[in-house]
Amino acid sequence: MTPDTASITIRRAYADDDTVLIRLAALDSARVPPRPVLLAEVDGEPRAALSLRDGSVVADPFHLTAHLVALLRTHARSSTQAKAEPKPRYRLRLA
Repeated sequence: MTPDTASITIRRAYADDDTVLIRLAALDSARVPPRPVLLAEVDGEPRAALSLRDGSVVADPFHLTAHLVALLRTHARSSTQAKAEPKPRYRLRLA
């Protein structure tokens, strides 16, 4: 599979992803990022994770992951902004 045809998935880490996060942290010689965490997978293989709490990142050093970390940060920013924006309120006026 070439980078142009690889499938990238960004998702929240589930409770059963603890082993995945521990493995990524060990490969990166870092601590497991505090939850909640976004996980980036390439063709189903976990490659990077970003903490939504403090922004810390762990990534597999045996693969190119800078673009994945950028995607994780963009996704985190967009989901945070979507939550922060007020929802429009509509009033129906009866004549």
